[in-house]
Amino acid sequence: MTTVAAALVAARAKLPAGEARLLLGHVLQQSAAWLLAHDDQVLDEDELLAFASLVARRAGGEPIAYLVGFREFFGREFEVSSAVLIPRPETELLIEIALAKVGACRPAVSTHPGFRFAAGERNSRQAESAAARILDLGTGSGCIAVTLALEIPQAQLAAVDASAAALLIARKNAERLGAHVRFLQSDWFSALGGERFDLIVANPPYIAAADPHLAAGDLRHEPAAALASGADGLDAIRCILAAAPAHLASGGWLWLEHGYDQAEPVRELLAAAGLADIEQCRDLAGIIRASGGRLK
Repeated sequence: MTTVAAALVAARAKLPAGEARLLLGHVLQQSAAWLLAHDDQVLDEDELLAFASLVARRAGGEPIAYLVGFREFFGREFEVSSAVLIPRPETELLIEIALAKVGACRPAVSTHPGFRFAAGERNSRQAESAAARILDLGTGSGCIAVTLALEIPQAQLAAVDASAAALLIARKNAERLGAHVRFLQSDWFSALGGERFDLIVANPPYIAAADPHLAAGDLRHEPAAALASGADGLDAIRCILAAAPAHLASGGWLWLEHGYDQAEPVRELLAAAGLADIEQCRDLAGIIRASGGRLK
């Protein structure tokens, strides 16, 4: 007979204790506190086999989020699979920026510790845009679009992705969380016709194709199309900026997440696209990770 405590001790030969507890809790559908209080609980054969399988897969490098099927983002749980990029804390910065720009009844300056403009410090929240039209490009799991739909319920949210499998996950997240989002399968703007938006946000692929990080850690298991974008990682951003002005309303904003070392080239690309009032925002580590501009 194998107890909860014994199973966790055995798993720690392959995994950190916290990961082992998370995986066993997922198998048993119990919290870490329950595992601690019931460490003498005997596991049945099916539970042991399921736990052993997850431990082996995690030891082989599969991301925890894919193994348990969800990841927390902006205080909510989002379903994920290998069809979508795993939501990351730094992407919450795009949410804070959107709330500052178009969030009705939101503070003019975000309370997020990382929300510090690197250029053009300005109080530019558009309170009049309570019913703003917002587009999420390359929505993946839908975490950005769904979060904005829930945080700014007056807004009209649209989200696009080229992947049908990703859109299936995004739609499931929207339905489960009660968010109203219009989803479209589209290669960036291709299916949007002449539609224009007050705010466009995107977390596009921005890693250089030859970057060795793509062959290490969790990135090995995430969809390559959502990560890598050309020799310098900027191909997708160039593509977005080439078409974005035609899809922005007058005074509309475009905001992009990008790599830690891409702030200056992205600023130059925003300016070359004809966008004005360019601003850049730092993440919690003090690194510029989001840049945006406005169509005059």
